[in-house]
Amino acid sequence: MNHPRHHPDTDVDDTQDDDDFLTRELKLDAKGVELVKMEGRVFLRFSGAVRVDGLHVAYRLVPARGVLAKPSKWRKMDLLARRELVEERATRDAIDDLNQEVEEFVIEVADQCEEEGFDPMLFLHVLEELETSEPAEYVFERIRQRLEHAVEREREERYAARTKESINLAEYPQSFEVASRMGRKFIALLGPTNSGKTHRAMEHLAQAGSGVYLAPLRLLALENFERLQNTYSEDGEPIKVSLVTGEERRLAEGATHVASTVEMLDTRTKVEVAVIDEIQMLADRDRGAAWTAAVCGAPASTVYLVGAPEARRAIEALAARLECPLEVHVLKRKAPLSMEPSAVRKIRNLKRGDAVIAFSRRDVLMWRDMITETGLSVATVYGNLSPEVRRAQAERFREGQADIVVGTDALAMGLNMPIQRIVMTTAVKYNGVEEEEISAALAKQIAGRAGRFGVHEEGFVAGYDDDTHQIMRSLMKEKIPPVPATGFAVAPSLEQLHRIAAVTGETSLVKLLRRFVHNIDVPDGFFYPRITEEQNERAEWLDTLDLSVAEKFTLSLVPVSTRVPALENAWSHWAQSLAKKRVCKLEPQPQELFWKNLQEVEDTCRMYSAYAWLGYRMPDYFPSVEEAQQLAREASERVDSLLQQQNAAARKKQSKRERARW
Repeated sequence: MNHPRHHPDTDVDDTQDDDDFLTRELKLDAKGVELVKMEGRVFLRFSGAVRVDGLHVAYRLVPARGVLAKPSKWRKMDLLARRELVEERATRDAIDDLNQEVEEFVIEVADQCEEEGFDPMLFLHVLEELETSEPAEYVFERIRQRLEHAVEREREERYAARTKESINLAEYPQSFEVASRMGRKFIALLGPTNSGKTHRAMEHLAQAGSGVYLAPLRLLALENFERLQNTYSEDGEPIKVSLVTGEERRLAEGATHVASTVEMLDTRTKVEVAVIDEIQMLADRDRGAAWTAAVCGAPASTVYLVGAPEARRAIEALAARLECPLEVHVLKRKAPLSMEPSAVRKIRNLKRGDAVIAFSRRDVLMWRDMITETGLSVATVYGNLSPEVRRAQAERFREGQADIVVGTDALAMGLNMPIQRIVMTTAVKYNGVEEEEISAALAKQIAGRAGRFGVHEEGFVAGYDDDTHQIMRSLMKEKIPPVPATGFAVAPSLEQLHRIAAVTGETSLVKLLRRFVHNIDVPDGFFYPRITEEQNERAEWLDTLDLSVAEKFTLSLVPVSTRVPALENAWSHWAQSLAKKRVCKLEPQPQELFWKNLQEVEDTCRMYSAYAWLGYRMPDYFPSVEEAQQLAREASERVDSLLQQQNAAARKKQSKRERARW
C-alpha cells in the first residue's frame, strides 16, 4: 500500500487531509470513533449508547487515554506515527471500557434521581450534546456536581417550606402560655433621666403582694434587689426577695419578689406586678429581643414599662397587638439641665461633683491619672469592671471619698450618683467597626445624670474642648427619633431550633440559625427574627465539635467576649472539654491575682462570672459554681484595691511635687 509522503513543512490543510485519510483507512466511523482537533488538543471521541432500566442514553465522550497530543506536536508527527498512536488508543478494549464506565455512571445517576424524584435525563442528555476535549471522568464529575446542587436546591426549598410551616412569628405571643392567658394591663412611665419614673414603678412593685423587676444590667438588678430588701410590706415585715441573674442566684425562702436581669425572666410564675426597665432597649441591635420577650411574656396582672419617651409609639403598637389595655404617663425631669456657657478647656477647671466621660477603658484611666495629678481624688467606672467594683467606686463618689468620677457611658444607665456636671472629653465613640459621633439619645442619657434631684438644684453639661462642647450643644437640642413600632426582634429559642431540626434533619447550629432568620414565617413583619453576629461566628466554630444542638446553642450564648484572647481561650477550652465529655472544674492558683495587672484581673473576674453562668446551665460538666462566684468576688476586690492604689500613688506623686516646689 502506498502512503502519501509527509513533509515537516506541510500546511494545516495537508494535516487535515492526513487525518481524514486516517479516519477512512482505520474505519474509525464504523467503530464510533472520531478524530477531533479542538480546544488546543487532538483527541479521540467515542460514540455509543447504553440501556439501563428503560433509559436509552447516547454519549459522545473522550476516553481516559483519548487525548493524543497538542496540535503543534501532532503536526510534527509523520503519518505512520499518528496511525500507530490512534491504533493504540482506539482499541476494542478501550471502547468497551468506556461503555462500561458510562453504564455504571448512568446507573449511579438514575438511582440518585429516583431517590430525589428527578428525571435522570435532565442530567444525562449532556453526555451526547457536550462538545469538550475533557476526558469522560471530568464530564461525569461535572454532572455529579450539577445533580448535587439540584438536590441541595430542592432540599433547601423543601426544608424552607417545612421551616415556614413549623414556626409562625405572628403566633409568637402565644408561645408564652401563662401571659397570653392572663388579663394583663400595661402602664407606661416615660420620661428623661432624673424624672423619677423608676422610683415610682418600684414603689408600686414594693406595695404589690408579689412581683418581678427586670433590669438591663446585673448592677441594676443588684441595686433594686437591695432596695426591695430594705422595704417593708403592709404587715410590717421585710419583703422577701430573690436575686436572679445569669451568673448569680440568691434565692430567699418564701420569696414574693424577684430582681432579675431581663434575659432571666421566669415566664411561668404568675405575679401581681412586673417592672420592665429601660423599655427603649426594644430597639437595641443585639439585646432588643429580650425586651420583646419580656413585654410579650411577663406573667403579671400589671406590667410597668419604664423608659425614654421615644418608646411610646412602640409600646402603643405592642399593647394593641397583645390586646392589653394601656395607660401612658409622661414625666418631666425634676431638676433643670443646662449647657455650660463655654468648654472646660483645662484640667484645673474641673471641680468636685464633676463626672468626666470618655469612651474607652484606656482613655478613662488616662484621664484619671491626669486628674489625680492635680491633687483631686477620682472614682473610676467603665464597662469592663464587675458590678461590685462599679458600685464600690460609685459609693466612694457618693460618700465624698472621691472628688470626681471618671467613666465611660456605663454611667448612663443605673448608678445614681450626686453628679452636678457632666464633662464630655469627646463626642466620638467606636461602634465596633469605626469611630462615629454618638447619637442624641446617648448624649441626653449621659447628660441626664447631672443634677441629681434632692442633691443639686440644677445639672450642667459641658464639653472639655470647644469642638466637643459645640457638638454636645447641638445634640442636646436634637429631637430623638422614635423607637420603630414594628419589626420587634425575636431571638431563637432552643425549642424553636429543635422544631426546625425535626423537620429538616439539620444538626448544624449555624444552618439552624440561618433557617430561623431566613425561612420561618414572618407574615407582617411585626415580629422579626434576629441573631447576633457574635452568636453566628461562634456557631461556625462550635459546629466543628462533637456537640448536641442544645450544647452548641448554650455555648453560643455564654456572656463572655471572644474578642479578648484570655476569655476566648477559656471559652474554647470549655467547649472542647464538653465535646470530650470531660468535667471542667476550676483550679485556681494560690496568689494568682497578686501577680496580675489591672487588665488581667478584670478579665479573670469576667472569666469566673462566665463560668458561673455556664455552671448554672450545665452543672454536671461545670460544677464549680460556688467557687467561681467566690473567685469572681475576690477578683472584684482586687480590681477595686488596684484602682485605689493607683489613685493614691498618683496623688502622692503630686504631693511630693508640690513639697519640692515649696
